[in-house]
Amino acid sequence: MGINDRVEEIKDEMIKSIKEIVQIKSVTDEKKPGKPFGEGVSKALDKALEISERLGFKTKNLDGYVGYAEYGEGEDYVAVLGHLDVVPEGKGWEFPPYGAEIHDGKMYGRGTMDDKGPIITTLYSLKVIKDLKLPLSKRVRIIFGTNEENGCSEIQYYKDREKPPIMGFTPDGDYPIIYAEKGIVTFDLVKNIKVKSRGDISIEYIEGGERANVVPNHCEAGLKVKNPEDIIKSINKFCNENSIEAKVECKKGLVVITVTGLAAHGSTPELGKNAVMQIFKILGALKIEKSDISDVIDFFNRYVGYETDGKSFGLSLEDKESGKLTFNIGAAHMKDNKISIAFNLRYPVTFKYEDMMGPFNNRISGLGFGIQNMMHQKPLFFPEKHPLIKILQKVYTEQTGEEAKLLAIGGGTYAKDMPNMVAFGPMILGEPETIHNSNEYIKIDHIIRNAKIYAHAIYELAK
Repeated sequence: MGINDRVEEIKDEMIKSIKEIVQIKSVTDEKKPGKPFGEGVSKALDKALEISERLGFKTKNLDGYVGYAEYGEGEDYVAVLGHLDVVPEGKGWEFPPYGAEIHDGKMYGRGTMDDKGPIITTLYSLKVIKDLKLPLSKRVRIIFGTNEENGCSEIQYYKDREKPPIMGFTPDGDYPIIYAEKGIVTFDLVKNIKVKSRGDISIEYIEGGERANVVPNHCEAGLKVKNPEDIIKSINKFCNENSIEAKVECKKGLVVITVTGLAAHGSTPELGKNAVMQIFKILGALKIEKSDISDVIDFFNRYVGYETDGKSFGLSLEDKESGKLTFNIGAAHMKDNKISIAFNLRYPVTFKYEDMMGPFNNRISGLGFGIQNMMHQKPLFFPEKHPLIKILQKVYTEQTGEEAKLLAIGGGTYAKDMPNMVAFGPMILGEPETIHNSNEYIKIDHIIRNAKIYAHAIYELAK
């Protein structure tokens, strides 16, 4: 019997196990003893290890941070890494978000695609190899992460206690293979407001966006003005001429400008309509007396504007592997004596951190800006001829009949946190993306298809 035939035989059991784990609400919650990410995440990890033991695998729980199922012998091991934590369910579900109900060939529920469904699928892919007694030269681990949606801190806990795999993949991306992930830098650019405007228009506050890695779809500014009617008329005229969707009104003695934009992921800022950028454009068109905040607005409009590639800032980085640097302003907050602007920059994989931050620091030098809350993830890049890439390409093409094209992304996956890994499925290009959305689902046919692909991939890596 072959791998694919055995997958067909156990598909009902596999789907039942996926349902069991999806039905657990594993949103990160209050830390408890032995449960570093809360009750729900701990229950999901316990259930995954329970299923693993039921299938005959050795298991280990690393203090509630991470767990794994293991099969085989050998000094080295290959691994599959997925996560059991999920984002909050939100509103707008047609079916219960933790019901794992199947309708029209789709299983609905938070985590069905991201990432409970795929990681349990790989567990059953390993079961197929075990059932068929296929010869392996390395151990195989299915690693159950628990903090991917909130920082991946559990992976460092794992690496401090276990040596890394020699090769592996995470089923938490796109097919065919993600071989390159841009470097990601997130920080706040801050400036103290010492010299305030005393003229006919003064800016009392700016408030827009929540997270650096999201294009903000809302931003508001409050102005104290001497002639409200004239200013409102002037702002409306500017917005109409520049296709800015804004509401301008008097509220509590201020002229309040509210801009509505279009949200998008920080890795693809060109797909959104940045409300913060639009507010700065509006404010830049007003005759505001020279002050620290007017200097910030002028600086922003000169070197950022609506650009999403950092060109005017001096950050024109680009390579053939991953394209242009992306430049997102995720939030702006100004009140009292301080302004803070959240940056999310993603630089091409063949460049270094210094190649981007050197020109950035030169641009802001001497202007009184400071950088706070810096976070940096290095790029991930595997050469096209790397053995891991060649093996996964071979498996994908054999199992699907399609060319295994290599993908570069601006986002980040678990592969950035665990050495010697790439993202490999489960998302099929062209299919609707339901991850993090209401009515998240995975097609039953795709679960079975993934199990076959993943079983062959695990075997080829470990044989």
